[in-house]
Amino acid sequence: MLPADVSAIVRRERPLTRWMFFLCAALVVSLAGCAVPERKPAVPLDHTEQARPLGIANVRFFADGSLDPMIEEGRLAQIREEAALRALGKLPATTTAYFLAISGGGANGAFGAGLLNGWTATGQRPTFNVVTGISTGALIAPFAFLGPAYDDTLRELYTTISTERIFRRRGLGAILFSDALADSTPLAELIEKYADQKLLDAIGHEYDRGRLLLIGTTDLDAQRPVIWNIGALAASRHPQALDLFRKILRASSAIPGAFQPVLIDVEIEGRKFHEMHVDGGVIVQLFLYPPSFEVGQIGHTRVRHAYIIRNARVDPDHAQAEPRTLTIAGRAISAMLTASGNNDLLRTYFITRRDGVGYNLAFIGPDFAISPVAEIDQAFMQALYDYGYRQAVEGVAWHKVPPSLVQQRSRQAGAEAAANRAGR
Repeated sequence: MLPADVSAIVRRERPLTRWMFFLCAALVVSLAGCAVPERKPAVPLDHTEQARPLGIANVRFFADGSLDPMIEEGRLAQIREEAALRALGKLPATTTAYFLAISGGGANGAFGAGLLNGWTATGQRPTFNVVTGISTGALIAPFAFLGPAYDDTLRELYTTISTERIFRRRGLGAILFSDALADSTPLAELIEKYADQKLLDAIGHEYDRGRLLLIGTTDLDAQRPVIWNIGALAASRHPQALDLFRKILRASSAIPGAFQPVLIDVEIEGRKFHEMHVDGGVIVQLFLYPPSFEVGQIGHTRVRHAYIIRNARVDPDHAQAEPRTLTIAGRAISAMLTASGNNDLLRTYFITRRDGVGYNLAFIGPDFAISPVAEIDQAFMQALYDYGYRQAVEGVAWHKVPPSLVQQRSRQAGAEAAANRAGR
């Protein structure tokens, strides 16, 4: 959920890229030099793996680091799951595992919220073994993880929230002496309201039953993707666990330059440092699990299905680009984000194919033609929520192959057919 526009040029761009207007402005004014809020030193590069927030060993993993801690966490989760199933008189080897990955997309998260609630209405929504979230997907993920009991909360968050409850605009003078172009204190207050101790305790209870909730951020100092193990944080019962949980949610939604980054305290051998965390979408817009991680490495063979919710359109946003700096920059960022998101879908598809996991993808189709008039546009979000809800209820939400791969295969088939005709 990003700052609204003040320029007609930027209004014509996709919601996910309008913040580029403000980011460009920040780059310009930063040339004059400015003061920023104080922070502790960054963790030295060769000590990043040693830093443990709140001293909890398995509270987070670096997605580009050693897989051993994640493999061990997955193994222990399966042991807890099997114990919980046996207590219910079920055989673990006969159960199906379900994964859910929810992408970023700002206000487009209304699509994912509507889809999940529509899925509940069908009576076919499974209990997910693993739920992951990035950016707006990180805000959805805890409620999706805990199931239909939180459907009303999801609907409220994505259909009734106004701009004033997400951020406050800052003037140029404030920009010169601050760390972001908007004050996201309202978002922090919103997170504090919904991400309470009851929610965290419920997540911890599900973690004890072998389920995992994972949220992605970007460590901006180290330029590394971070996967936060929220269930382990909850199960630690650490007195500062709730505060860290809220910081992680804020960080995963903190668009660099637009929203304030989040500083997370860590300590190494008695020395105190700050890690600066921002939107996980800086590196990836969604994740299921790291590409080098193979789910077959953990436990017995079982049927697995992955569901990916892409809170965005995947088709190109064709428009005539005006020869003006901000328009060109906005269009370039829009193209980059679309390509990056589609690459994430392809990567996830090939990972699931490798591991024998069923692939199911939902996204905002070209048949949804409504455009927002502001960044937090309640009418737009309600319409998008309703669209996602209908997609689920009508059974047309899920696609077995990413659209870009379908298009490529179609083009190849067309080229082969043309070549065959020419050779006759």
